[in-house]
Amino acid sequence: MQLKWIEDLLAIDQTRSFSRAAELRFVTQSALSRRVKALEDWVGVELVDRGTYPVELTSAGRRFCEQSKETVGVLAELRSELRQEAKMPGRSIQITAGHTLSLTFLPKWLQQFHQSSGDFNARVVAANVHDAVVALEEGGCDLMIGYHHPLAPILLDRDKFVSLTLGQEAFIPVSAPDQHGAPLFALPGSTEAPLPYLAYTATTFMGRVVDVILNGAVGKYHLRSCYEADMAMLLMKMVIERYGIAWLPLSAAQEEIEAGRVVQAGGDEWCAQLEIRSYRAISNNNPTMQELWRSLEQQVSSAN
Repeated sequence: MQLKWIEDLLAIDQTRSFSRAAELRFVTQSALSRRVKALEDWVGVELVDRGTYPVELTSAGRRFCEQSKETVGVLAELRSELRQEAKMPGRSIQITAGHTLSLTFLPKWLQQFHQSSGDFNARVVAANVHDAVVALEEGGCDLMIGYHHPLAPILLDRDKFVSLTLGQEAFIPVSAPDQHGAPLFALPGSTEAPLPYLAYTATTFMGRVVDVILNGAVGKYHLRSCYEADMAMLLMKMVIERYGIAWLPLSAAQEEIEAGRVVQAGGDEWCAQLEIRSYRAISNNNPTMQELWRSLEQQVSSAN
């Protein structure tokens, strides 16, 4: 039995919907259904009444949730205490950031604040969106930094969490160049020669943004999925090796574009703008984080 299975059931109890619960848990609906079934197999009884709409828990499911909420709460509190004891000494902040941002945006951003706010210790953990959100919600970090798109939002309780926009970044299709410097694989492709498509796995944030771009395409496009990964940098390596076309944040591709190893593979209609956002819990009382947040608010206010 895995703790995430219980958290899946609690999400269903909260939302009364498999699809909505899947969004909150950052998994596909089919994956959520499999995990709930695995929990039911472990418990030995049905926990969800699948014949009702909205979805209801069975009497056994309600009992299991009542006990599980207390157990999960105790474990979360213990974990928070242990993490507090393990925090870095002195003025310190714990940051969870998306894999790409932790390599491209975060180092320069932290350097700026070291210069303006003096020295402080920072512990940075790179994570996917789901793990980053869980870390923020459960007190595993002071600050979460990630991408945002209005049609692929990160769902956080606005009564408990606040966010600030730190910047903007283009999200573009890229390909290796041919011998003339043109994209080897250029959108939209054709029926006769569909483009080999290097995709993000289905549950990733960037995969959802690519879906938004493709669903909004005015004309037809022709892609043939040939590879999947959950990290932009892995797709970048495959692009450089001439395996196909992928969508990447500009910062992840900039160095390779300047070196001529990668070129943009489509016009603006195939691109999107991503926000870079920081998130924190309203209840977080870490003085270093609060000082940093006030500085961020001033910076955003000045920019506007």
